[in-house]
Amino acid sequence: MTAYLKSWLSGAPPVATPDDDVPTFLRVSPPASDDGEETEKEDDDYVPAFPALNSAQRASSSRPPPRILSDSALMPPPPVPSLASRTPGVSSKSPSSLLVPTTTTQRPLKPTKKREKVALAPGHSPLDWAALKSSGTDLRGVDSLARIPPSVLKQHRSKDDAWSAFYGKVYNITPYLAFHPGGERELMRVAGRDGTELFAKTHAWVNADFMLDSCMVGFLIPEPAPDSP
Repeated sequence: MTAYLKSWLSGAPPVATPDDDVPTFLRVSPPASDDGEETEKEDDDYVPAFPALNSAQRASSSRPPPRILSDSALMPPPPVPSLASRTPGVSSKSPSSLLVPTTTTQRPLKPTKKREKVALAPGHSPLDWAALKSSGTDLRGVDSLARIPPSVLKQHRSKDDAWSAFYGKVYNITPYLAFHPGGERELMRVAGRDGTELFAKTHAWVNADFMLDSCMVGFLIPEPAPDSP
C-alpha cells in the first residue's frame, strides 16, 4: 500500500508487489448439525392426515355402520285384541289395552237441580243489607244472648218470627228474609231448626257469621234432660 501511494505522488504507474496488502473475502459456511447431516426445512403449510394413519378410527373403518332403529322398533304399539274375541257390552280387561270401552253398565247420573236466584224488591240488594246492619237498627229482637235448646228454637218458625241455627249459633233470620238471594221460601226451610247441614250443601263458600252477625240471639245447646221425680 505504501509503494502505491509513493508511485501516485511521483506520477509513475504503480507496480504491484507481492508484499502489498490486498483485501480478500472470507467465505464462512454454516455449522454442521450434531448428527453430521443437514436438516431440511419443514413446511408450515403442511396439512396432517386426520384421523392419523395409525389411529384407532382408521383401524375400525372396516366395521359396518351401526343400524338406526325406527320409532316402531324402539317402542312397538301395545297389542290390541281382535274384534272377534271381544264381547259386545263388556270392556276388555287386558292391562295393555288402551281402548275406551264401547259401553258402560252404570246408569248416568241425574242432573242436579240448578238453583235460580229470585228477583229481589228494590232496596234489598247485598249492599242494602250491609247498610242496614251498619245503621244501628236492632235486628236481634232480644235484650241479651241466651242458651237456646232445640225445643225453644222450634217455637220460632213463622215469617214474622223466624230463628235458625248455623254452626252452633242461633240467628233471628226474620229481617234477612227479604234480602235472601234465593228467596224467602228457601230460607224458611231452616226456620225453627238447625240449618247447618243444608247451609253447608248450598252455601259452603258463604260466611254465615259475617252475614248474620247483627242477628245473633244466642247459642244452640242440647235439649236438657227432664227432671227426675
